[in-house]
Parts: sequence; C-alpha cells; structure tokens
Amino acid sequence: MTDLTERLRTLYEGDSDRPHRFRYGLLAFDLATLLFIVVSSFMPREPLVEGVDVLIGAAVTADILSRLAICPRPGREFLRPTTWADLAAIASFLAPIVGEGAGFLRILRLLRTYQLLDRLRADFSFFRRNEEVIIAAVNLAVFVFVMTGIVFATQHGRNPAIGNYVDALYFTVTSLTTTGYGDVTLQGTSGRLVSVVVMICGVTLFLRLAQVLFRPYKVRFPCPTCGLQRHETDAVHCKACGTGLNIPDEGAD
Repeated sequence: MTDLTERLRTLYEGDSDRPHRFRYGLLAFDLATLLFIVVSSFMPREPLVEGVDVLIGAAVTADILSRLAICPRPGREFLRPTTWADLAAIASFLAPIVGEGAGFLRILRLLRTYQLLDRLRADFSFFRRNEEVIIAAVNLAVFVFVMTGIVFATQHGRNPAIGNYVDALYFTVTSLTTTGYGDVTLQGTSGRLVSVVVMICGVTLFLRLAQVLFRPYKVRFPCPTCGLQRHETDAVHCKACGTGLNIPDEGAD
C-alpha cells in the first residue's frame, strides 16, 4: 500500500516529465467532460449516455480517493472548495444510479485546473505574457457555463423556451451582455433571481476581461524593495520606489 501511495504522490506532486504529462492529462479529461456535458444535453437519456456518466463518475471518484490517499491530513482536504466540487461532480455523474442529478455541478470539476497555473507559467511563454487576460477569460467562461447549467437544470422540462443546453447558454449570454432580446425568459421568482445574478456578476467579469485586454501590456516582476508586481517591458527602475530592476528578457519564441 505504501508503494502505491508513493507512486500516486509522484504523479500528483512530482516535478519530472511523467507527472507533468499526467496532470495535463487530467486537464484534458476535465475539458472532455465539459464537452460531454454540452453534447449529452441534446441526447435522450439512453443506457449508453448513462453508462458514460457512470464511467466518468468512477474516474472522478478514483481521482479524489487518490488525492486523499497522498494527503498527510485528509480531513483538511474537506476544507477546500475543490474537494466539495469533486464530490458534487461525483454525485452528479452517478445520478443515473441514485436518481436525477444536478448536471450543472459537473462544471465545478474545472475548478481544479487553477492548480496548474504554476506549471503553465513554467511551460508556456505565451501564458506568462498573457496570464491576466487568460485568467479573466477563464473566470468569465466558468461563470457562463455554471450559470448556463443552473438555468438548464432549473428551467428544462417546465420552460418550453429552454429545450437544451444551447438554449440556456443563449439566455445566459444575452442577459450577461444586457442585449435582452426577450424571446427567452425565465419563469418564476427563482428564474428572476437567476437573471439578476447573471446580469450583475456577469457584467462585472466581462468588464474585468475588457480592462485587462485594453490596458497597456506590462510584465509581472516583483520589485525587490517595494514589491510592485507590474512594470513596463523596458523598465530599468521601479516607478514606485526607484529601485533598479533586472527584468529577464525571454527573447523570441
């Protein structure tokens, strides 16, 4: 059992090529899961679709059990939002066995991709140069898909305007952009509350993305004296305290 634990710890926490490939594989699995959620919303609940649900649920279960096995204090893992996201994803994927699940909770599985930030910074200069834009875009995308899932889960079957995931996505985007064509509306008090959340939170995230897109590009390099993080690409002195900087030039890709 100890050997198995050590092998798992190497895969999840190691710094060699194999663990890095393994963790990128987990990210690819999460993205494929998201694609399956969208596609399966157009399909009838046939045994094949439910079987894939169960297989993915089993894979997520194996992942969280592996993480608990290598954790020195497993109880602390349940203080992490990502752990509860995993549990919600498991319950949703195994819903064909225990009953109807809240499919939108599966998107919470993507929260674990934020743990790859350090690796992405090290592996991709494009990510390092555009980190703030990419993170703002991911935050907006996660919010859109979570709210789309909530709209689909709460309105599908009782709102004729929400027939599939794309209908819910269409409503979310038109609300977020305040376009509001009016051809799709949510029913009931809960529907109105969801609409308010989409408009307020969505516009905030959208404005954040616009802000990082249009402001002048700066590099992230902490000043050794005052700690200022962002500087012009050709800065030789910190504009806050005047300390000399030695910002590395990555050169051409």
